[in-house]
Amino acid sequence: MNTRVKDRLAAGQTATVVAPFASSAGLVELLGHMQFDGVFLDCEHGPPDWENVEHMVRAAEVAGYSSVVRVEHNDVALITRALDRGASGVQVPHTNTADEVHAAVQHVKYAPLGHRGWSGWRAAFGLDSRTFAHYANEHTLVAVMLEETEALDNLDDILLVDHVDVFFVAPGDLAQSMGLPGQVDHAQVRSAIDDALKRVRAAGRTSGTLVTPATLDHYLTLGVQFLYVGLASILAPAATDFVKRAHNSET
Repeated sequence: MNTRVKDRLAAGQTATVVAPFASSAGLVELLGHMQFDGVFLDCEHGPPDWENVEHMVRAAEVAGYSSVVRVEHNDVALITRALDRGASGVQVPHTNTADEVHAAVQHVKYAPLGHRGWSGWRAAFGLDSRTFAHYANEHTLVAVMLEETEALDNLDDILLVDHVDVFFVAPGDLAQSMGLPGQVDHAQVRSAIDDALKRVRAAGRTSGTLVTPATLDHYLTLGVQFLYVGLASILAPAATDFVKRAHNSET
């Protein structure tokens, strides 16, 4: 289990987490050599099956950075399976109340902090059981996603839940819950996101959100540490510029 993302956040630093949107261990390994701190493996909307997840987690370890798996929903079996593959942490979607966030924490942690199913599988290779349980409780990243207006309404209580490393404000589903589906750049949505991020920081907790090259500076000024970026948003400007320059050379 690589702890790079969690260690940087604990030190008050930013952590860059790239989402490749493809089931490719080779791509995960390549991105790890581009100085990202973590890779985001999407099992909610993305294509990976569990065998692919394990290969991609292993590739991240080879490249020396963290792997964060977004599970389909807040379910102990899914979270356990992701962590048993060796993932550095999980990102749990649609956590709208303090009770749901607390449940997510319990799904991640072994006793006495939680009730994660006992196995460990490849995550525990090379460690005795007692050492592994303590290490996993100490070093596994827990990120919860605030994706609906209900979560923002309950944010004060949610921020009181212990053992959460990242409170991630997600624009897409938030916009939909505000009656503005697909309008993540709408002024009301942007205002709601910024307000939530400020509240997380004011509570002394760590915030995260989706960023692009165009919005990075804005979110840095709000103190966002967990910086999730889609690979396509980084590639698109460079690819467009490259093709434009190549085609212009023909004239």
